[in-house]
Amino acid sequence: MDQSLSFNRALVEKYDRPGPRYTSYPTAPQFHQAFALDDYHAAAQASNQAATPKALSLYIHIPFCKSLCYYCACNKIITQKTHRAVEYLNYLKREIAMQAALFDRTRTLSQLHLGGGTPTYLSREQLADLMNCLHQAFNLDDSDAHEFSIEVDPRTISTEQIEHLRQLGFNRLSFGVQDFDPDVQAAVNRQQSEEQIYALVAAARAAKFKSVSVDLIYGLPLQTVASFDVTLSKIIALRPDRIAAYSYAHLPELVRAQRLIRREDMPPPERKMELLELTISRLTAAGYVYIGMDHFALPDDELTLARADGTLQRNFQGYSTFADCDLIGLGVSSIGKVGDSYSQSVKELSQYYARLDQGLLPVHRGYRLNADDQLRRDVISDLMCHGRIDFASIEARHSIRFKEYFAEALGQLDEHVADQLVAIDDEALVLLPQGQLMMRSVAMAFDAYIGGAQKGSFSRTV
Repeated sequence: MDQSLSFNRALVEKYDRPGPRYTSYPTAPQFHQAFALDDYHAAAQASNQAATPKALSLYIHIPFCKSLCYYCACNKIITQKTHRAVEYLNYLKREIAMQAALFDRTRTLSQLHLGGGTPTYLSREQLADLMNCLHQAFNLDDSDAHEFSIEVDPRTISTEQIEHLRQLGFNRLSFGVQDFDPDVQAAVNRQQSEEQIYALVAAARAAKFKSVSVDLIYGLPLQTVASFDVTLSKIIALRPDRIAAYSYAHLPELVRAQRLIRREDMPPPERKMELLELTISRLTAAGYVYIGMDHFALPDDELTLARADGTLQRNFQGYSTFADCDLIGLGVSSIGKVGDSYSQSVKELSQYYARLDQGLLPVHRGYRLNADDQLRRDVISDLMCHGRIDFASIEARHSIRFKEYFAEALGQLDEHVADQLVAIDDEALVLLPQGQLMMRSVAMAFDAYIGGAQKGSFSRTV
């Protein structure tokens, strides 16, 4: 497959319309409260009884932050009262025990991700306590072949704590940088020095973390092409293994914190396109490979190798090299994927505590996939992870004739074909270099819920 990336501004502008990010299919707006706790228990039991039970993956949501980043749309609680984390951790440990009881102890837990909020809001002792609880409850893979990752706010951690995270078993780190420009940092209330980032990345390398990732955001207030070019130069010099360059979605009508950003500071739409073009040009010229969906990686990184050999995976945390696991969501608002079901926990901390006090898991909505959902999930996953849909492979997995089943979807892509975003022949649909950025637009053709049945609002697709 041609994995190169080409930027055509006219086509980017043409296809830059709202659409799902497809971290799942169907997407989270389709989840409903008719999916009850007994449905989740049934899904867990069925996963244990599979001919070859899958390995387990955990996502743990830590909702607390010490300060408010104005751009952030995550589920978070801003508080300086660190004792609140003590209470949360006590409840989280209760949920861990309840979840672990549903899954056979023989199943290996090979993947773990701590997100937030700010996972490093937890102290060294609290993180150690949490990892000890996980070891007691689950069959953790203690070899370094596992994928244990944690999101790090550089303002909340020291170089000594980086070493401690490695000792706890974490082998992948993601640093939130966003932008080095001090004016941009002030505009979004996230001030952090370059020296902090450099020291922490150096500490991570000294501790032999397998992967160091950096998050950037383009389209923030006061960003200019010149200022972001400086940030990109500094990041390229830092040479992280992976870079996630996210498009900022300014939705102050939906995200209260974003109302604190001055309207006059927001860059015009044409500048956002310039920033995207600059990001692609600088990172690819520096040797980074476009993985897909905002993600770049060095040529020898696991993600790049997995994309090349067809083993790349995608879940709620983004791209992964691990085989498809049953994902257990822990903590307030977390999302899981067990068998052919999705589930999400309550979003309010009070509700989370109340459910656990009643001896109930905090699952409050979800979705069970039907046969058509499973088929379309495979199609969209192949497109998002591999940049191609092999018709024979899908036909063998789902006993269909691809071009007959998806005649309407393929018809919707006539314009994409004419614009040389995709190529379709008798064997496969393949994303072309200038279609790589528009993979979400292509995926939407295979989404049965787009249109009248599609709920929720989405960010723009490029």
